[in-house]
Order: sequence, then structure tokens, then C-alpha cells
Amino acid sequence: MKKTFLTALSLLLLMGTGTVANAANKPEDPKTSKAVSSTQNENFAKADLSKLKKNKKGAYILFDGSSLYGWRGYNKATVPSKWTIDEGALKFAGKTAAANQKEGGDIIFAHDFKNFELELETKISHAGNSGIFVLAKEISGKPIYISAPEYQVLDNDNHPDAKMGVNGNRKSASLYDMIPATPQNAHPAGQWNKVKIVVKDGVISNYQNGVKVVEYKFGTPEWTALLQQSKFSEAKWPDAFKLLNNLGGESKSGVIGFQDHGDDVWFRNVTLKVLK
Repeated sequence: MKKTFLTALSLLLLMGTGTVANAANKPEDPKTSKAVSSTQNENFAKADLSKLKKNKKGAYILFDGSSLYGWRGYNKATVPSKWTIDEGALKFAGKTAAANQKEGGDIIFAHDFKNFELELETKISHAGNSGIFVLAKEISGKPIYISAPEYQVLDNDNHPDAKMGVNGNRKSASLYDMIPATPQNAHPAGQWNKVKIVVKDGVISNYQNGVKVVEYKFGTPEWTALLQQSKFSEAKWPDAFKLLNNLGGESKSGVIGFQDHGDDVWFRNVTLKVLK
């Protein structure tokens, strides 16, 4: 496959300069993590939406298959080199020998959104795992998933996560480790799945292949109870509980992100419509 690699220099010219964070993209250890603040890291450039095109529905085209304007690594100034443009899709190259020699990490679109409708297509590799984050905060030295709910991207047939959690709440399109996607209508690994995530006035809805499969409202006693029953509970992971229980911070907004979970994954036709 033909791949287009963006150099660090070209991204710096597009996004502006900044200091690249040294935090590794490794799972957080709740037992050893230090207390965190919900203050967002403001050391890195933000995208200018006026530079983006819109589609016929009035949605911003965040990724058109040829440009990575607006995208960069989480808490980084540039796009990590494991992320490439591959035949019109944004690809994370996971476990190949060549990929292991390059820089990884989660990727974000560098603009805060509050109420929106995000649409895209995803394709996961055999036994692959990835995710989509919304309302995330960039917190220095901390991973993206400590502050953001995750729309699971998974090969349900071959990845062990599908059999973990409770009632399938780690399968594709689920609110990871919290609410299972029902019905479970994911296409197998190697096939494209249509994704839509709607965030509106504190309610988040996950759609998979045209069907609403999850809905929840954050900032409520019910949301707090969901967190307490998950791996993000106050007892198991106090830092994550604090941030997720105040999802989006005071502004109730944040960035969207795609996960480096070490496996090949593709994203394409990424659009976002801002809702009032």
C-alpha cells in the first residue's frame, strides 16, 4: 500500500511550534498515580476551524484522506510517525517490525468541542483493539483515557477484551467498561464500521452501523454510579474518577481522539457538525 508520511517540520509549519511531551503511552497504574488537576494543558497549538471545508450537511471535514491539518499527538506538537495516511484513511501502524521503531501515541484533533455530531468509519485489524475519545482534556503526564469516555473499537471475535468486563461492555461501540452496545451489530475485523457519536447538552449517544447502541447522560447521580461500578471507580482509580465525574470540566467541552492500543486500525471520512 502506498503511504504518505508527514514530517515533523511540515506539521510544525501547519500547527505552530510547541514543546513535545515525553510521557509514554502506557497504561496508567491507579495505585501509583499522583493526584491530578482537571486543568487542561495549554502548551500546544489549536486548530483553526475556518481553514476546514464543510460537507453538504454543514459538518466540518476533520480528515479528508489527504491532509492532517489540525491533528497532532496527544500532548505533542506533531503527529507521531506511526500514524500515516494510507489510501485515504488515517492509519495507526501497530505491530510490524518497522512500526515498532517509530513514535506512537494517541492522536487528537486539536480543537475543543461541546455539542456536536461526530461521524466516521473505522476498520480494525485481526484481534485488534482501539478506541475513540470525546470531551478529552490534555493533561501533562497523564493518558487521554483518564479524562474521556471511550467508544470501543474492537475485533469482537478474536480480541480477549470482548469476553471481559460485564455483559459485553468492552465490545465494539460500547462505552468502555461501563455500558454494553445493544444490539451488538459490529462488522468483523477487516471490514468498515460506520460510527456516529452525538454529544448534546450532557447526553452522549453512540451509533454503530446506523443503529443507536448506547446512550448516557453525564454529570448526574446515575453517571457517578456508573463510574463507581467500573474500573474508573473512586476506590480503584481516584484520578480517573475525579476527572470523568466532572466530564468536560467547567466548559463541558474537550478534544476528540483516536487510540494507539498497539494494533493496526484505520479511520476515514471523519466529519464533525457543531450543534447549538
